[in-house]
Amino acid sequence: MSVTRLLAEDANLEPKRPRTEIQSIMRFSDQDKIETIQPHDDTLVVTLKIKGYDVRRVLVDQGSGAEIMYPDLYKGLNLRPEDLIFYNPPLVSFDGKTVILRGMIRLPVQASSEVVEVNFIVVDAYSPNMAIVARPWLHALEAVSSTLYQKVKVPSGGRIEEIVGSQSTAKHCLVAVILHQPEVESSTSAGGGL
Repeated sequence: MSVTRLLAEDANLEPKRPRTEIQSIMRFSDQDKIETIQPHDDTLVVTLKIKGYDVRRVLVDQGSGAEIMYPDLYKGLNLRPEDLIFYNPPLVSFDGKTVILRGMIRLPVQASSEVVEVNFIVVDAYSPNMAIVARPWLHALEAVSSTLYQKVKVPSGGRIEEIVGSQSTAKHCLVAVILHQPEVESSTSAGGGL
């Protein structure tokens, strides 16, 4: 093929146009507050599909770096000790006590149409929540969460999907924590009084 013919064929081609992508902007507005009770101080509690099951009472905690699974979910998913990976770093609860760890397990978590693998630390501690998802989960999804707006926004296929929190479930969890009376050592058995 001659150079002249190639140039002629190239001249008949349409000019290349720059590719434009429409990017959805993840933001929250007053419109997002419409179905929430305002003002509030509720945590963000959602329902997620974990290992194929709809799991209610999952706390979204963007302030934490650890994803946690509590005993009720561990038992409910029929997990066995041999399913766990050894995990040794200490975990300290809000009251400053060391939490007993059973191990770690990697499970698929579906949020809207997106699925990511999450490393849950399985703990032996009380919580009205079934699990906590944290920054690693949010970052894997490139998601943004808001307790004020009670939503998680997840980019997916050029659009923004929303996971809506349940304020009534968050309130029930709070009441359960307040009513939960852990076993307390009496001052006499602890070796003295005040």
